[in-house]
Amino acid sequence: MPTHASHPSEHGPSSASAPHQHRELAESFGADAARYDRSRPRYPQALVDRVLAASPGRAVLDVGTGTGIAARQFEAAGCRVLGVEADARMAAWARRRGLAVEVARFEDWDPAGRSFDAVVSGQTWHWVDPDAGAVRAARALRPGGRLAVFWNAGRPPAPLVESFAEVYRRLLPDSLAARQWAAPEVDAYGALSARAADGMRAAGAFREPELWRFDWERHYTRDEWLDQLPTTGGHTLLPAARLQEVLAGVGAAVDAAGGGFTMRYTTVAVTAARSTRP
Repeated sequence: MPTHASHPSEHGPSSASAPHQHRELAESFGADAARYDRSRPRYPQALVDRVLAASPGRAVLDVGTGTGIAARQFEAAGCRVLGVEADARMAAWARRRGLAVEVARFEDWDPAGRSFDAVVSGQTWHWVDPDAGAVRAARALRPGGRLAVFWNAGRPPAPLVESFAEVYRRLLPDSLAARQWAAPEVDAYGALSARAADGMRAAGAFREPELWRFDWERHYTRDEWLDQLPTTGGHTLLPAARLQEVLAGVGAAVDAAGGGFTMRYTTVAVTAARSTRP
């Protein structure tokens, strides 16, 4: 499972079932690993610094490492990083860039006696069973080690939100992609954050979870926005012709707004330390 971007459409189908049960969508992001790695937003350095400041060392396990976006940021901060990734295509891309990656669903992954100072998961934990994932993370963490799962929640300026929504209502009515602009992004991630915290509590191996937030901005040109759009969950399974219609409509909206815009992001992290109790 890769390190996704920033749209609620990536949470999986809006139904009574949980996102991690929808394997086709969860494993659709590796279709264009190069585009994914090139276009996806990174994470704020303040998040990386805070995770490491709250961890006992620099051995990091990256769950759902994807092409290694978060892993490279932790490596740049001086960490030794091992990735776990369910999609062999994503894992191969990350390995070609020098990252150590093991191919497995995290719920099935065996730490084989290894222990880590931090287990992190960027834009991926909703594709992991939050209860089984927290138990697996606890097995991999040494006492005092930290589990930190996080998402980039972004929203364009209000006029563009409405322009984008009109494109999706016209071309993809009642679709997952059309619903992505219906609520503020941070609100959309609230349920995922709460579920992650519940899983950590249920594992019985963590201290009380904390919620961290980091606000930042990124400017997108028209071409940069259109480059990343096909890598997001509401678009990865679209037929090529329909995707091109969507891109043309969204591109026209960005052109009408001046050819670019500033995205306001909030990175939301749910994190807990491994109990020191045996």
